[in-house]
Amino acid sequence: MKIIIAGGTGFLGKALQKYFSEKGNEVLILTRKPKEPNELYWDAVNVGDWIGALDGADVLINLTGKSVDCRYTEENKRAILESRVKSTDVLQKAINLCKNPPKVWLNSSSATIYVHAETQAMDEDSGVIGDDFSMNICKSWERAFFEDSTTPIRKVALRTSIVLGNGGGGFPKMKMISRLGLGGKQGGGKQMMSWIHEKDFCRAVEFIIEHPELTKKVNIATPYSLKNEDFMKRLRKSIGMPIGIDSPVFLLELAALLIRTETELLLKSRNVYPKRLLENGFQFEFPTIDQAFADLN
Repeated sequence: MKIIIAGGTGFLGKALQKYFSEKGNEVLILTRKPKEPNELYWDAVNVGDWIGALDGADVLINLTGKSVDCRYTEENKRAILESRVKSTDVLQKAINLCKNPPKVWLNSSSATIYVHAETQAMDEDSGVIGDDFSMNICKSWERAFFEDSTTPIRKVALRTSIVLGNGGGGFPKMKMISRLGLGGKQGGGKQMMSWIHEKDFCRAVEFIIEHPELTKKVNIATPYSLKNEDFMKRLRKSIGMPIGIDSPVFLLELAALLIRTETELLLKSRNVYPKRLLENGFQFEFPTIDQAFADLN
């Protein structure tokens, strides 16, 4: 296949590029700072020369968006929203101009679209979508993605949970603080953590590409979410650290202020269930957290 990944220079983009390239696919990356032969310049706002690569491609994957690992100032809130909506809009414009548009378009979204839930598992059909900054970002993102149906193309929004890998994301930081003896529960520790191993993330993306019956929204997470306190306990065990100092909310708030981020990333309970993947026969290589940790540590 010929696969275009917009915003593909981050952790997930690099994982997908490696996964699909090793299977003999051609992978091209759209980025603001092209450095490699397979990287093409785009500004994520305007249609440019990159449309030539998009025309005739099999798959488009859009991962573009300012990181939410920042303080939610008004300026950052605007940048988080605009980077997602504008990149989605310009890709739609480009697709409408293509003589041979991609057969399938996978657009990044987030499991954060669902409300804080400690007991109810959120699947694609019964999941409750609320009304706050993060959830509204996801809703606007998906609205921009699905509202234009000028060119017939299969679209799938990837409602992705925490992706565990050693190449980026939050997992290397979790291991670091755990090795320092600070890997206790965060806040009350009862908040649920939905997650997926990076290889299963790539395999799920491939599965969606290969299964035309999968459309609209798909949760990208294992079926086995677990409480934060259990997640941290099992992580400590996997790296041989017998102790882990807890982090109460007031300390997390202070730390978040100092390192310019938000406690929501740690304290929101994400309890996501991958109903559509399972219904269509997807099998996880790393379904449980112990299997994932054994592979990553």
